Amino acid sequence: MTSLDPHAEKSPRVIRNFHELLTAARADGSKTVVAVCAQQDSVLRAVALAQATGIANAILVGDRSEIRSVAARCDVDIASMRVIHEPDTELAARKAMMLVAEGEAHVAMKGNVDTATFLRAALDRELGLRTGKLLSHVAVFDMTSLGRLLLISDAGVNIAPTLAEKADIVRNAIYVAHRLGINTPRVAVLASTETVNPRIPANVEAAALAKMADRKQITGALVDGPLALDNAISPEAAGDKGIDSPVAGRADVLILPDIEAGNVLVKAIVYFVQRPMAGVVVGAKVPLILPSRSDTYESKLDSLALGVVMAS
Repeated sequence: MTSLDPHAEKSPRVIRNFHELLTAARADGSKTVVAVCAQQDSVLRAVALAQATGIANAILVGDRSEIRSVAARCDVDIASMRVIHEPDTELAARKAMMLVAEGEAHVAMKGNVDTATFLRAALDRELGLRTGKLLSHVAVFDMTSLGRLLLISDAGVNIAPTLAEKADIVRNAIYVAHRLGINTPRVAVLASTETVNPRIPANVEAAALAKMADRKQITGALVDGPLALDNAISPEAAGDKGIDSPVAGRADVLILPDIEAGNVLVKAIVYFVQRPMAGVVVGAKVPLILPSRSDTYESKLDSLALGVVMAS
C-alpha cells in the first residue's frame, strides 16, 4: 500500500498531460481494477480498453446477465474478464472491497451504483481499508493552455469542510501531485478575493492554511492564500494586482472553499472549456475512482489510469 506522507512517494517522472498519464499507467503494469456494479456501458468500455492496452486487468462485480447484455449491446469483449455475480448493489460493493482488502485488486471503481453505497463499503471497518485519514476527491485536468496538469480539490466528497479538514484536503492533493511527478506543487487556496477579509470565513481559512504551511504543519508544497481564481492561474492578473508570491499565477493545485464551488468549477472546465478530466478519491488504502454516471468512457479510462499510477 502507498503512504499518504507527502514526502514518501514522490515520483521521478513528471506527467504533464494525459498521454503521459496513460503511458505511465501502462509502464506500471499488472494492476487490477475491480468495477462495482459494472453493468454500465461507459464503465465496460473503459475497463475493456484498459485491459486491451495493458493499463490494468479487470474484475467485474454485479448482475452477470446485465453485464453480459450491456457488453453485447456495446460490442465490448469481456470474455477474458473475471465476472462475479452479485445483483444486490450493497453486497456487490462489499464483495468488491473484499477483493481489494485481500490484495486481488489494487483500484476500486464505481459503476452503476450510488456514491454513498460505494463509499460505505470502502469505509467498512471490518474490511480494513480505512487509514484514519480524511477521504477527499482530487480532479486532474489536462490543460494544454497551461502546459501542465491542473489539480482541483475537493469537488466530490466533503461538503463543507472545516479548517482541519481543509488542511487534510491540501495534504491529499499534495500527495496526488507528488505521484504525478510534481515534486514541489504550488497550491493556491481560493477565495473570492486575495485580501484577507474577516467577514468571509473561506478567505480567513485560506490565510490560515498558508500560515500552516509556513509553520510546516503542511509540507511538501508551496501553499498560498487567499487567492482569487484569476491571480492563482494568470501571471498577468497576479502582476496587475501586485501580488508577490511563488504560487500566484503558477498554481498546480486549486483548493476550493466547499463542494459547491468545486463542483461548479470542475463542470465548467469540462463543459465550457471542454478539457478532459480524471478523478480519484484518496485517503483510503487504495485509490477509489468515483466517476459521474454521465462521464464518457474516455474520462473513466483516464481516471482508471490515474488510479493505477496512484496505486503503483
